Formats: sequence, structure tokens, C-alpha cells
Amino acid sequence: MTSGDRSGDNGGGTAARLRKLEESLLDTAVRRDRKKMRSMLADNFLEFGSSGRVWTRNSIIDLLSQETAFIPPAIENFRCVFLSDDVALVTYRTVRTDPDSGEILASLRSSIWTQESGTWRMRFHQGTRTSA
Repeated sequence: MTSGDRSGDNGGGTAARLRKLEESLLDTAVRRDRKKMRSMLADNFLEFGSSGRVWTRNSIIDLLSQETAFIPPAIENFRCVFLSDDVALVTYRTVRTDPDSGEILASLRSSIWTQESGTWRMRFHQGTRTSA
């Protein structure tokens, strides 16, 4: 297989799988499940949050396991580009409405997923706030 955008060919099944994994990370039950999160995030996972904070695997699992007021956003403009057979870059935009202010909040998201022994795990994630 060659690198590049394969969402329209045989990589489409993998792109769909990675989208499902991204969506599951927006599910409150998954976010609170430490065991599930450990299985989805690589040991050396790193996140640059939209707040500017840097999160490690352990620190983000600790945070998410205690999260109480998360409202899942909608995913728009999902794209998956394969950097190699076992490495994929996923990009998308999330949009949600703040329940208190009614403000529409949007972020650009990117994740790097790596496959080992047939299992895809997130290695890196970044969220950047953007205008709605």
C-alpha cells in the first residue's frame, strides 16, 4: 500500500474504523472507563489540548475518569490520510453548543493512530479552537 488519502479504496474500511474509534473517545462511558482508555491510547500517548495544556496518557485518563459535565460534540469534515501502512493521520472539526451560554464552540482536531499487531491505538492528539 502507498501512503496518502485512501479513504476511497481498501483503506476505506480502516478509515471508517478510525472514525468509530474517534467517536468512541467522545462517548462519556468510554471516557470514564480507565481500562478501555488504556487499550485505546498508546503507552507514549501525548495530547496538546485546545486549552494549550499538554497531556500524557496517564494525566488524560485521570482527567477523563472524573469528568462529569462533558457534552459530546458533532464531528464534521472527517478525513483520514495514511502516512504508512500502520500509521494514519485523522483530521476533523468538532462543533458543540455550550449549554450555559448558548455559544457555538468549534475545534480543529488531529490524531495520529498507529497499528501494532492488528490493533489501532492513538499516539497523538491535538485540539485547536477555531471560529464557529
